[in-house]
Amino acid sequence: MTPAITRRAAVLTGAALLGTPAILRAQTALPRVKYQVDWAFQGPNAYMLLGRDKGFFRDAGVDITVDRGFGSGRVPVDVAGGAYEMAQADINPVIKFVAQNPNAGLLVIGIFGDRSLLCTTVRADSAIRVPKDLEGKTLAAPESDAGRQIFPAFAVAAGIDASKINWLTVQPELRETMLVQRRADGITGAATSTALSLKALGMDLPAQRIMYYRDYGLDLYGSCYVTTKAYAQRNPDLVRAVLRGAFRSLIYAQRNPAEAIAALRATEPLTDVAIETERQAVSIDEMIRSENVLRNGLSVVDPARLGRGLAAVAQAYGLPNTVKPEDMYTDAYLPPISERMLSGGI
Repeated sequence: MTPAITRRAAVLTGAALLGTPAILRAQTALPRVKYQVDWAFQGPNAYMLLGRDKGFFRDAGVDITVDRGFGSGRVPVDVAGGAYEMAQADINPVIKFVAQNPNAGLLVIGIFGDRSLLCTTVRADSAIRVPKDLEGKTLAAPESDAGRQIFPAFAVAAGIDASKINWLTVQPELRETMLVQRRADGITGAATSTALSLKALGMDLPAQRIMYYRDYGLDLYGSCYVTTKAYAQRNPDLVRAVLRGAFRSLIYAQRNPAEAIAALRATEPLTDVAIETERQAVSIDEMIRSENVLRNGLSVVDPARLGRGLAAVAQAYGLPNTVKPEDMYTDAYLPPISERMLSGGI
C-alpha cells in the first residue's frame, strides 16, 4: 500500500505545482529592466527604491533592478552604451550628449523635474558674491557632474569668462569636502546634493552662497527619464510600464516622505535620516512642485522652453543647433495625465 500512496501523493504534488504556484511563476517571469538613478542613493531618488519595494513596478508588469548612479553626465553614456535600459538624470547633460552625439539614439521619455537645481556654491564668507567673481578661482566637481557639464552655458548667461575657471576633478564623495576644507573656492552640482551634503559636513545653509543657474537666464528643466529610441521601439509596453511605476512611486513618495526614507535606509543602512528627509523635501519643493506641475501635471512639456535649453547648450559648446525638441523628447510612452497629477490617486 505504501508505494501506491506515495505515487498518489506525487501526482497530487505535481498537480499542485502546475496549479496555484503558476501565479508565482508568472510573477517571477516578468520582463526585467536595469534602471540607473543619477547619483548615490539619497532622498531625491528614494522614491524608486520605495516603488520597487512596494511592488508598484510589478503591478505595472515589470521586474526592475535599481542601481545607484555616478552623475547625470555619465547616465547618457551608460544608457547609450547599453549598460542600462532606462535611467533618470538631469536633462541638461542629456541635451549636451544628444547635441554632441545626434546619432546615438538617446531619447527622453518623461520630465519630472520642472525646474533646474543646477548651481555653483561658494562659501558665504568668501569674496565671491556674483558669478563674475568666479573668474580666476578653483571649482571642484567630478567630470560627470551635471553642474560642471552645463557650467559653460551658465558662464555665457552670467557673463563669466569660462577660460579663467580652474577645475579640480574629484571623486563624487570628495566634492563637498574640497569646499569645507578650503581646497576649492566653489563646487558645482544640483542643490539637492551639494547643499545638504555640505550641511552634513558642518557647513549649514547660511554659510553657503548658492548661485542657481536658473537665476541667470537659464530656464532649464530638471530631472528626466531616458532610454534609447531602439529600446523604446522594441519594447514600447515595457517602457510604458516603467514610467507608470515611476510616476506612481514619485507621487506616493511626495505624499509619504517618511516611507521613502525608510526604503532608502533599508538599502543604505548608514543613511542620515534627518539630512535625507530635508534633501528629499528640497527636491520636491524646488524642482518638482512648480505652479505648472500643480496645475497641469507632471511631464507636461513646453517644446519652446525645451528648445531654448537645447540652443543654450549648443551655443555654450560651439555646437550646431540642429537638434530639435522632437528629435530627443517624446510623450508617447507616458501614462495618462490622471496618473501624473500630484493631487491624483494612487
